[in-house]
Amino acid sequence: MSAVADYLSQHIITVYFIYGLSFFSMGLAVALEAGHSSELDFARALKPLAAFGLLHGTHEWIEMFLLIHSHIYNEPTYVWLAPLRLLLLAASFLMLVVFGARLIAGVGHQRKQFTMVLIILAVWVVGLIWVLNTQPPGLERTIAADVYTRYSLAIPGAVLAAWGLILQRRKFNEMGMYSFGRDVSIAAVAFVFYGCIGQLFASASLIFPSEYLNQDVFVLTFGFPVQVFRAVMACIVAVFIILSLRAFEMENRRRIEALREAQFVERRRLEETRSELLHRTVRAQELERQRIARELHDETGQTLTALGLGLRGLSETINTKPRRAVQQAHQLESLAISGLEELERQVSGLRPPQLDDLGLLAALRWSAKEASQHYGVQIEVIGNGNSLDLPPDVRVVLYRISQEAITNAIRHAEPGKITVKLDITESEVDLLVEDDGSGFDVEASLDQAAIGHCWGILGMIERAVLIGGTCQINSQSGEGTVVQVNVPLEGGGAYG
Repeated sequence: MSAVADYLSQHIITVYFIYGLSFFSMGLAVALEAGHSSELDFARALKPLAAFGLLHGTHEWIEMFLLIHSHIYNEPTYVWLAPLRLLLLAASFLMLVVFGARLIAGVGHQRKQFTMVLIILAVWVVGLIWVLNTQPPGLERTIAADVYTRYSLAIPGAVLAAWGLILQRRKFNEMGMYSFGRDVSIAAVAFVFYGCIGQLFASASLIFPSEYLNQDVFVLTFGFPVQVFRAVMACIVAVFIILSLRAFEMENRRRIEALREAQFVERRRLEETRSELLHRTVRAQELERQRIARELHDETGQTLTALGLGLRGLSETINTKPRRAVQQAHQLESLAISGLEELERQVSGLRPPQLDDLGLLAALRWSAKEASQHYGVQIEVIGNGNSLDLPPDVRVVLYRISQEAITNAIRHAEPGKITVKLDITESEVDLLVEDDGSGFDVEASLDQAAIGHCWGILGMIERAVLIGGTCQINSQSGEGTVVQVNVPLEGGGAYG
């Protein structure tokens, strides 16, 4: 044996300490990161890897303890300590098998994972029973069980873990996280060397091939104990697994950046929507002013002009033709009353007094009656609940949507009947306007609204959104149209 090997043999306890510390530290670090939310299978497979690190690190420290207190082999305490040590060894490598199976099969494929783990576990259990029944009792049986556990669990577990990590490298690379792909690749290579070489050279026993490939042969061949090789591989695995955990931090940063980008896009969309809504509001106001000006000029202006001309003629005939003057006065009175009624109709069209004095339901009935008389269409209004308790803005918006829906139906659908239903509860208010007209293509109309046409439909939807509600329009050609508006009431009850 060389001087280096002799030196390492004298300090083998330190080697075991470092060996156990590497895996235990890795297990602790992985356990702290195991709860991360991630799209990677690697993140969802970390718990068994953490268990492997903690269990195997503890096992190596028990080995260190036994080396320090070598007299314990001849004491009764070893009777229960030996099975505990074997159980820790088997459990740790079984967790490594589970880790590899999860990475290979994918976290969502539970049956595939279970099958892989069950086959390896069954091989170990059957072989262990054979070892316990065929090997002589005492230390030889304990060593044989240890060797068989390393062959049947450690080597497959290390190979599966390496395979799974290579698969994860591809996923890291697909996400552009090349440095983390390199880290898991190095960890995978270290796992292969750790399992296929470090565990192959076990203690000498009657289990094949430990008679020919064992710790003594390793020392004679390489000049240092196999435990040193295992410790070095354990350090490499631990370092690069811990380095790969930084991928979750990068993934979180990417998520935050994506959320910020989405917020920026949404904020820009809202600003564009607000600007467009403001533009449409101003345009709607100008159109409404033009309509009012035209009606005042055509109706009220003409009435006032006629009154002025009539009063001028009255002043000329009042002395010469009293009877004619009286008739003209009556005509002018009728004209003035007609003008006042027309002005009253225009004012009511802008904001009916019923809306504030009697509530939304009364305003809807008045509006329906006016439209029915003017256009000759049957309009039925059905409602329940106290519409006076509704907030003023909700009342106005629902009234305008109803007006728009009725006007659209009369202008474009030629309905025989229109039904307006208002349902008010403590938590919400529902408005439904249904007609039996010709119907239309809603999607096509919304597309037209997006380029500046058919604003009435989009206006109804936007009005509902402004008060925290929704407006759904369902229609098909030849089957009529249904406009449904739902507005939640703040605080779970009516307010106003």
